[in-house]
Amino acid sequence: MQHISLKMVDAVTISVLADNLFDGLLPDQGPAKRPKLGPELLRVPAPLMEGGKAFDSILAQHGFSALVSLTLNGHEHHVLFDAGATPNGLVDNLQVFDRSPKDIETVVLSHGHSDHTTGLDGLVRVLGRANLPVLIHPEFWNRRRIVIPGIEPYELPTTSKSALQGVGFEIVEDRQPSFLLGGALLVTGEVDRTTAFEKGMPGQQALRSGEWEWDPLILDDQALLLHVRDKGLVILTGCGHSGIVNIVRYAQKITGIEKIYAILGGFHLAGMTPEPIIQQTCDALAAFAPEVIVPTHCTGYRAIHRLANRLPHAFIQSSVGTCFEL
Repeated sequence: MQHISLKMVDAVTISVLADNLFDGLLPDQGPAKRPKLGPELLRVPAPLMEGGKAFDSILAQHGFSALVSLTLNGHEHHVLFDAGATPNGLVDNLQVFDRSPKDIETVVLSHGHSDHTTGLDGLVRVLGRANLPVLIHPEFWNRRRIVIPGIEPYELPTTSKSALQGVGFEIVEDRQPSFLLGGALLVTGEVDRTTAFEKGMPGQQALRSGEWEWDPLILDDQALLLHVRDKGLVILTGCGHSGIVNIVRYAQKITGIEKIYAILGGFHLAGMTPEPIIQQTCDALAAFAPEVIVPTHCTGYRAIHRLANRLPHAFIQSSVGTCFEL
């Protein structure tokens, strides 16, 4: 296939705004700059404390959101990738980190699951009318439910298209790769499924034509790509339902860039994922030889532990508030 020419950037900062873990004692590590504890933290009312104030808290949740920041032609740009699982978690953390929601100029949503989208609610309440483009895959709107043997199937919350448009978001749907920021940022669109072991989410169904059908592949799952000068590809995922190995291979395929510098995001190896799949995934990720690997959100303890041991010089623990200066 003809490669997509991804413009090189000198540097990019990816700030984790929502994730499953916050650890306030983690030190800076290479490109990972941790939020500072101490007097610079915001204060909130706490009547039972001397002076009536306490430090504001950084919030963790089962969800993911990151702010991608880079400077092009002397201007700083900010793209929000996913929005977390709760209405207020994203905007609350933005306030703690002293970041303005008004700096966000584009939103990219990795897929339609609510633990990556619900924070748009709070964002709109802060911004008023959004007037922001939102890039998604057409199957983002699917109503979905989880089917686990032994319990009643339960439907997941679904983002309302009319509600998003009603508060000013401009919906941009595309299955194909698409550029942002003049070709410096690439949204993968629908990812090729090429591995034998990455099978998506077997327990999921989607409602189509009034009937629930099995929907394990989650075709709306997409990632963000950047090419950092002299370093290689940076790959940012939400849940990685496409398969994190599929995503990395697809990134190489569409850009023609073999060198993988950093892989950050959810790899979806938690829960009932069989051990052989975790092992095969970790083996394949190690073969890419990334300089930085940051498994987040839905990767799961077993896979994170294995990656930390397999790639000790590349592995960095994620934590809400961390800024990865890549």
